[in-house]
Amino acid sequence: MANTSIQNSTPSSMNKREQLTSKREQALQGGGSARIEAQHKKGKLTARERIHFLVDEGSFEEIGAFVTHRSKDFGMEKQQILGDGVVTGYGTINGRLVYVFSQDFTVFGGSLSETHAEKICKLMELAMKNGAPLVGLNDSGGARIQEGVVSLGGYADIFYRNTLASGVVPQISAIMGPCAGGAVYSPAITDFIMMVENTSYMFVTGPNVVKTVTHEEVTSEQLGGASVHSTKSGVAHFTAANEIDCINQLKKLLSYIPQNCEEQAPSFTYESANEIREGLKNIVPENPNQPYDMREVIEQIADEGSFYEVHKNFAENIVVGFARLAGRSIGIVGNQPSQLAGCLDIHASQKAARFVRFCDSFNIPLLVFEDVPGFLPGTDQEWNAIITNGAKLLYAFCEATVPRVTVITRKAYGGAYDVMNSKHIGADMNFAWPTAEIAVMGAKGAAEIIFKKEIDSAADHAAELAKKEKEYGDLFANPYRAAERGFVDEVIFPEETRLKLIKAFKMLENKVANLPRKKHGNIPL
Repeated sequence: MANTSIQNSTPSSMNKREQLTSKREQALQGGGSARIEAQHKKGKLTARERIHFLVDEGSFEEIGAFVTHRSKDFGMEKQQILGDGVVTGYGTINGRLVYVFSQDFTVFGGSLSETHAEKICKLMELAMKNGAPLVGLNDSGGARIQEGVVSLGGYADIFYRNTLASGVVPQISAIMGPCAGGAVYSPAITDFIMMVENTSYMFVTGPNVVKTVTHEEVTSEQLGGASVHSTKSGVAHFTAANEIDCINQLKKLLSYIPQNCEEQAPSFTYESANEIREGLKNIVPENPNQPYDMREVIEQIADEGSFYEVHKNFAENIVVGFARLAGRSIGIVGNQPSQLAGCLDIHASQKAARFVRFCDSFNIPLLVFEDVPGFLPGTDQEWNAIITNGAKLLYAFCEATVPRVTVITRKAYGGAYDVMNSKHIGADMNFAWPTAEIAVMGAKGAAEIIFKKEIDSAADHAAELAKKEKEYGDLFANPYRAAERGFVDEVIFPEETRLKLIKAFKMLENKVANLPRKKHGNIPL
């Protein structure tokens, strides 16, 4: 039976202790057993069950359990449920303080009211004051239409605090049901979005509106499900098979991240061993046009099993994620030669820029693996502003003050060489493997331009081109010209990369870099 109203009068026989006990029990019931059962039938947990699995056992302390809405229109004064559709409070995850709000779909569909928003805002302010992450478990039908503009104002109050908290404390959104209309903009401002496959969706306008305006027939899943947002739009950073998987991933993510912008990245005890990685010796193919998987390089460099990829299925020509190196959290950005030859394009630039800025906000050192032949050519890229979007990644690296190290494994061509954390834009240490090719462009293209007259006048064009290609390659398609100039600090053997990186990041532990005084920069959005 639905819990549609609270007890307005207290029987004379009920003493004050019994009254409190009764209210606590009512608050725990949410929308009542029937609605809880309906939630379970959808394969979804309740708001309180989600918190139970997220925080350390017995650590959760609820705030605002007795809050009720203030609406008197449309008979709402007769439907008051304690908590008003959101459970808020604090607890610990692996012993570390975290603030959590969990929307309760069994109460008015989790819709946001004035008081619902006030509870979330209070929690956000506590998170900022006390320097601890904020986790939002979203499951809501949107604004509570019975409250009109008051509900809309509640959303704006949340958006404002999301923005104030950005870069101060980590903010993570787990979408565990519907999240539509204005509601999507709070998760969009947060640092990471997780979605559950088949039971969660996000969109600004729903299928019915889409059909009315554009005549497109589309389901909620097709329009804004986890698969769509993790592969096509890039809105979701992580997807999970079910809610427990989502909660476990959320816990894992937090293990790499400091509590706030004043703390250093988490560090685990590490005992040094043999750091030479023989498996890297021949990982780069002899044929410079043959692909390889940059993830294999990352897996061998990072502490065993520690790489946690972000945005795995979006813009796959670049790889980003967290890992540990000698026990310490680092952020990794790597071109992916097995996808689009590792070219930078619009989506890859956006994806990497966002990740770089997060790591810099929270003092997480950056490691870059570079194998980039340039920016992806074509009208589609140019007409959709690869210039502005590529500049986002450039801007993000230039602005980052955390320790920054680059390893050039193979190609580093043209402007993409500059963008991928080169020495010129503030990288602290730049290494190159003997297979590195640092040049304006590939040897063949360069030869065709530089030696055009000789090639055109030769009896055998192909033979002359091959000869000039080799000539240019011998001169520039190597790391030594850059090393002579100091643009590369050291040319190293692949197998010693992990050892070199451990020492470099250790050396950079106390790095201090200050940007010019300003209100804020104007990133090319």
